[in-house]
Amino acid sequence: MKKKSISYAKWGYIFLIPFFVVYIIFSLYPLIQTFYNSFHEYIIDRGSISVWGNQSAASTEEQITFIGLANYKEIFSTDGTLINSFFNTIIIWLVGFIPQIAVSLLLATWFTDLRLKIKAQGFFKTVIYLPNVIMASAIAFMFYTLFNQGGAMYELVCNITGREDTLLKSVWGTRGIIGFINFLLWYGNTTILLMAAIMGVDTSLYESAQIDGANPTQTFWKITIPLIKPLLSYVLVTSMIGGLQMYDVPALLTNDEGNPIVNGVRTARTLVMEIQTRKDSNVGLASAICVIIFIVSAILGFGINFLGSDKRDGKKKKKKAKRG
Repeated sequence: MKKKSISYAKWGYIFLIPFFVVYIIFSLYPLIQTFYNSFHEYIIDRGSISVWGNQSAASTEEQITFIGLANYKEIFSTDGTLINSFFNTIIIWLVGFIPQIAVSLLLATWFTDLRLKIKAQGFFKTVIYLPNVIMASAIAFMFYTLFNQGGAMYELVCNITGREDTLLKSVWGTRGIIGFINFLLWYGNTTILLMAAIMGVDTSLYESAQIDGANPTQTFWKITIPLIKPLLSYVLVTSMIGGLQMYDVPALLTNDEGNPIVNGVRTARTLVMEIQTRKDSNVGLASAICVIIFIVSAILGFGINFLGSDKRDGKKKKKKAKRG
């Protein structure tokens, strides 16, 4: 008699069911709903009705009307608020990402270089990764307290410059602080990822380069960077998508009413939240902006992945296929 073979493949699909359930409920359905709302004038009027004299109770009215592409036309035909918010988002992201990738590459190279023999690496890795586990809102509030009028850093800057202007009242000052917070939050995580990528490079390549007389700079640019390019593309894509969704830090640092620099640091996500929190919020218009952010993120992600892919491997596979 033949023994029945046990198929373990089905158990893999069974264990994937919870993931797909969570993904459909919390990711796919909201995405489809956002696309649907973007083609409608979805007004939520948060008013109030008086009951028993001076007391009042909340009253919410919803109006949903199909308007096609009108929300998208309104976005691009207004005073350029959306374009300006995208510009602010890219500027603030670059202010944080450029030092993030530079410092992370430097630290990852140092920690993985056996010739340096750096002691207490575990301690240093823990220290640089520690800001990543702290909530961005907590760090933003701390910096707001430090740099706002009366804060310790405000007093220090005033004593050095002799001026009473706070950095939080300056567009580029606020952009710099937001960029520094983003750098502080993510450079540790990026360093760990790059260390893992560098440690995966074949050590014989470095040994051969050293025998051939290559200096550390040449080894870094000719061996390390080309071989960790896929991970660099991943870091760039995820960082850019995270930058397009930036909201909490800019919102907390510019929460003063009448702050004159709000337009200079308003990000795309901040604009969405401003529209949604109005008394008569237009969910359809906010959804249209979210759809644009999603499309831009997808285009940038696929574009960077395509540019970062190894075209030589693709050409070699085609040649082998033709020969076969």
